[in-house]
This record gives sequence, structure tokens and C-alpha cells, in this order.
Amino acid sequence: MKADAVIVSAGKGQRFMEGRKKQFFSLGEKPILAHTLDRFDACPLIRSILLVVGREDQDYCLTEIIEKFRYRKISRIIPGGKQRQDSVRNGLDGLPGDAEIIVIHDGVRPFVTKEMIEESIRSAARFGAVIIAMPVKDTIKMAHPDGTVLKTLERESLWQAQTPQTFQASLIREAYLKATEDGYIGTDDASLVERLGKKIHILPGSYTNIKITTLEDLMLANLILKMRNHTKGEEE
Repeated sequence: MKADAVIVSAGKGQRFMEGRKKQFFSLGEKPILAHTLDRFDACPLIRSILLVVGREDQDYCLTEIIEKFRYRKISRIIPGGKQRQDSVRNGLDGLPGDAEIIVIHDGVRPFVTKEMIEESIRSAARFGAVIIAMPVKDTIKMAHPDGTVLKTLERESLWQAQTPQTFQASLIREAYLKATEDGYIGTDDASLVERLGKKIHILPGSYTNIKITTLEDLMLANLILKMRNHTKGEEE
């Protein structure tokens, strides 16, 4: 089973501190992106990692992240596109033609676990398409553009999608080709597969598998890291 990962880290960080990209901010003693790559580089089921970053960041990532932290499985660094979907498509195009399972993950989700990655690969091989997700905890309102509530959604059926999102290679390639032909922009990778009429299976993630988008997220991430390091220290 040849499983390859596309790590998408080409975001401009528009909701983050002006002039600095979130994926390169320090979390503990290394950049956020490096924490993410650690998990995939160490996963025995991952054959190779294709890293998608901004064109202007390719040299920086090579010297300050890949070479500095001695990652073994990163096969290529390629430039991203205008939107996330464009970046993922570039990543898919850059993967080996014999890829069987493709794992797509956000570069700024540093707390993904080895178990999540491995279970998503095994489940994608069985079902075709799987996502990591968690039940929504808050009450969700559907709102009118004027700022008034249209209705309250049934929380029991709502899930908060995370990454990794993992697919059989032929399926996700077909979904992206169809989306490109139709000019369709989805909210995540799974939404493109849904358009093909395929079922997406859900695997439980973690509420700590956060996407670092704002400075408040970074503060929370530092707390999670400290908690994990403390727990690890006690176990040792």
C-alpha cells in the first residue's frame, strides 16, 4: 500500500500577524510546520511527503526546515496556488503516478497523531474516502445576511471537519479533475469527492487537533504543547 502525503502550507496568514506567515511561527522550539512534518516523517505507513508552500518560501523551507530538521521522506517542495484548492491540485499533480492512497493535511495542524494518520490510511484503503472530524460542541445557528437567525441546526448531526483527509488516489484525482472542469471551489477536499456521489467516512479526531489560524490559536497551541510535554515527562 503506497501512501503519500500532501502537506499544504502555502497560506498567506491574512488573519495572523501582519508580515509573518503562521506556518513559520515558533511553537515551542521549532516552527509550527516542523511539528506537523515530524508526525508524517515518522509514520511508517507514509512513503513520501510532498510539501506545498508559497513560491517565495521554497528556498527557506529547504534550508531552514527540511535540511535543518533532517526530514527523510520529503520528496519535493512545490509552489502553491491562489487558493488552497489550487495548492492541493498542484500537490496531486506532483505525486508519483503509482500512488495508491493520498493523505492531505494542513501544515498548521501540528497536533495530528500517528494513530490518526495510520487509521485514516487503513480506512481509505477500505472505504475510498475518510476524514478526521469531531462532533460540534456549540449550538450552531444559520443566519440571514441581515444578521438575524434563520434557524437552529440539529447539533447531533453536525461534525467539525479536520485533516488529515485521506483518499484512494484515483478517487481524489477524479474529484479534482471534475471540480476543475466545472470551475467548482469546495470548502475542503472531501466536498469535491461528495460531488461525485461518493460516501465520506468519518474517523474520530481530537479537539486538540487544531488549525492554527489566529494568534489566539497559537496561544492555545502553546498550552497544548506544554501539557503534552509535561505528561510525557511524567511518563518518562
